[in-house]
Amino acid sequence: MKFRPTPPRRRVEGYAPPLQVSRFIATRSGDAERGPKVWMRESEAKLRLLQDGEMVWVFGPRRHDLAELGIDDTIPRGYVIARDIAGIAAAEIVRIVKPDYDSKPRPDRV
Repeated sequence: MKFRPTPPRRRVEGYAPPLQVSRFIATRSGDAERGPKVWMRESEAKLRLLQDGEMVWVFGPRRHDLAELGIDDTIPRGYVIARDIAGIAAAEIVRIVKPDYDSKPRPDRV
């Protein structure tokens, strides 16, 4: 029998059901409000233990970025609005995850 090493266990980064981007806002250099930001309903944020103004990871289909979180209860449930986040577009599926500042980095990611 051949020895097969067990794969490393994946760390769960938190509860993050998928959300759909309902609108994407791209700003210009002269705009007063710029930078990566994502808005979601308060109920969706509470599921993920997130608060208004907190930095969150936005995992898209091509890459992931840090963005500021905004709370807006006019957004339908299951949707987000994104501003200036590279790699995502309207109608795509994303995951919003709280950064894990307490755990040590994994050896395979150093």
